[in-house]
Order: sequence, then structure tokens, then C-alpha cells
Amino acid sequence: MSRVDHATPTAEVTALWDAVVGQPELVATLAHAAADAGRIRRGEPGPAMTHAWLLTGPPGSGRSTAARVFAAALQCAEGGCGTCEACRLTLAREHPDVDQFTPEKLQITAEESLDLIRRAAMTPIMGRWNVLVVEDADRLNDVSGNALLKSLEEPSPRTVWILCAPTAEDVLPTIVSRTRQVRLRTPGTREVAEALVRREGVDPALAAFAARAAQGHIGRARALAADEQVRLRRSEVLAIPGQLRDLPSCFVAAQNLLDAATADAAAITDALDASELATLMRAYGEGATGAMAARVKRTASAATKELEARQKSRRTRTVRDQIDRALLDLTGLYRDVLVLQTGARVELINDELRPTLGSMAAHGSVQATMARLAALDHARLEIAASVAPLLALEALMVKLARGG
Repeated sequence: MSRVDHATPTAEVTALWDAVVGQPELVATLAHAAADAGRIRRGEPGPAMTHAWLLTGPPGSGRSTAARVFAAALQCAEGGCGTCEACRLTLAREHPDVDQFTPEKLQITAEESLDLIRRAAMTPIMGRWNVLVVEDADRLNDVSGNALLKSLEEPSPRTVWILCAPTAEDVLPTIVSRTRQVRLRTPGTREVAEALVRREGVDPALAAFAARAAQGHIGRARALAADEQVRLRRSEVLAIPGQLRDLPSCFVAAQNLLDAATADAAAITDALDASELATLMRAYGEGATGAMAARVKRTASAATKELEARQKSRRTRTVRDQIDRALLDLTGLYRDVLVLQTGARVELINDELRPTLGSMAAHGSVQATMARLAALDHARLEIAASVAPLLALEALMVKLARGG
């Protein structure tokens, strides 16, 4: 696809896009596209706009936020005022013409692709465009991805696809070739800290810590700044290396990390599960009496089982996500140790732990630290590939204790 010329966004669009941290070129590109989308609706040329986009960027860079804000700008008559009903509904995920699909399985299925195609064929109800945001588009496989090709290449006149993925290389080439790609970068520590202070009202010192500890992951930075429990959990993870004295302690540390990840995942999913089940039961006529009650129970049974299966898959994924977050924190810790060992002139992620880091650096070697970093990377890949988390964590803890 052709490149898009950058344009300077209007003041109103800048206010809307303020939620997208540290991405000035992307903001200019998509703001220009949203303006051209308005021109297209008036029958004028709009070369900066296209019907299928691929937003790529590392985890935490703000892909989903950028996609949602872009969708709001497309629905807004002013190109993104940030205050009208279309903007507010889209940002709240309540706009009837903006579908945001987040896969709950390791791969997007053919059935899910067909459902997306059906949604893409619909005419907007109240908005200017029918927008489909697909997160984790890298989870499309050959079957589900190929099912989308025609809809991506020749969508309905008022349909816009916005796909999100870590990199274009992670997405099927046939999908990439039918989209216009824009890239997000990892925001800098200062940019994240300034956003926390400006948008969230966070104390500057806490914002600086959260931004540094989050390593450019905006959502993680918000959580660290807002929730003391999240900060305590992170401290517990960073204390693990000091607890690895022998084989039993390695197994205990692995089990504790998995238990903590499971508890954190439950805190995220339990309320959502209950809400979804309640909504389903209301849709099937919960509260009916007599013969109607028996009919409702029979009819709802299959739908309930399907919902429970999806929720179980989501819980499994969320546990793995929480484990990965902990392993990233440990990776940052050993990265800091390596920085001190090699004398590199870069900022420490965990500067508040400098005395501990100094001791770890003095009592270890560069080779051992690099081996531990490799072990962490290997464990993350194994868990992402559906290796049993406890087995992967036990093996990791032994390697961390022994120096790789």
C-alpha cells in the first residue's frame, strides 16, 4: 500500500489523540486520514484514507487505544472533537457502529472470522462508518485469515477495518498486503510520566517510578501508579532471586508465582464472567415461572456451556499474561544487573533497588547474568506456546538459581 503523508492535526484532534502517548507521527497520519474520510463522504478525493489499516507496535505501545481513538475520529462529524456523542460513545466502547473484537483463544477461528465478515457487511446504524477493530490480528491462521481476504480487499462502501498486531511479520502476508500499515513505537519514560501527571493527576515522583518500572508499557504504568497492590506484587516478584537457595526453594518460588498470577487473573475475570452470565440469563428470560421456566432452562443450557468454555479460555490466557508480566519484571531486574556489570551508561529500570542490584552484580558474572536473561526469554516463549506454566516456571527458577 502507498505511504500516507503526515499532516499536523487540528487542536481538537490533538485533544482527542492526547490518549495516544508518544506517537506524534502516527497521530498526524491518522488525523489526516480521518479528515480525508470526511472528504470522501462529501464526494471529494481523500487519498490519506483507506478502508483497511494495520496498526503495529510492541506490547504496551498503545495499539488498542490508537485504534479506538481513530475509530472515534472517523465517527465524529468534526474529525475528532473528543466531546460529541459519537466520540464519547466510541471511547466508552458503546458506539453501535464500532465493533472491537479481542480474541480469547490462542488463534482466531474460522467461525469468528465469518462473524466478523457478517458484521463488516452491515450498514451503519447511527454513525458515519461501520468500523471493525480486530486486536491481536497475528492470531489469524491460514483458514481464518484467508476467510477475511475478500472483505478486507473489497469491503462495503462504508466499512473500515482496523487490525492490530505486534509487528507486520507476525501477520499473514496476504493480510498485510491488503492493509495500510502504521507503526507505533515504545513511548519514552519521560513521555509516559508526563502523560500520567497530565491525564491522571499522578504525583510526579510516583509517575516517574511507574513509567520507569513499566518499561514503556502505558497500561502497566497506569496500574503501578494507581494501585498499591500492583506495586507490592511487583516487589514480591523482584524479591524472587534472593529466595532461590536450593531446589525446594526453587519449586516454592515457582508455585508462589503461579498462585499470584492465578489470583490476579481471577480478580480481572471473575466480575466479567459474572456480568456476562447475568446478561445471558436475562436474554433467555431469567425469572420465568412454570412451563416457561423449564423451557428457558433447556434453551439456555447450550449457550451457557459455550459461554463457560470461552470464559475458561480467557482465564487461561489471562493467567499466562500475568505470568509473562512477572517474567518481564524479572528480565528488567537482570538487565539492570548487566548494566552495572558492563558499566553501560543507561538508566536503570529499578533504580530504587540500586544497592541490591550492585550486590547481585558484584557477586555474579556477565556470563551468568546473560544466561539468566536467556532462561527468562526461553520460559516466556514456552509459556506462550502452551507449555504447562508450573513446569516452565520450575525449570526457570532452577536456572536462575544456578546461573543459567
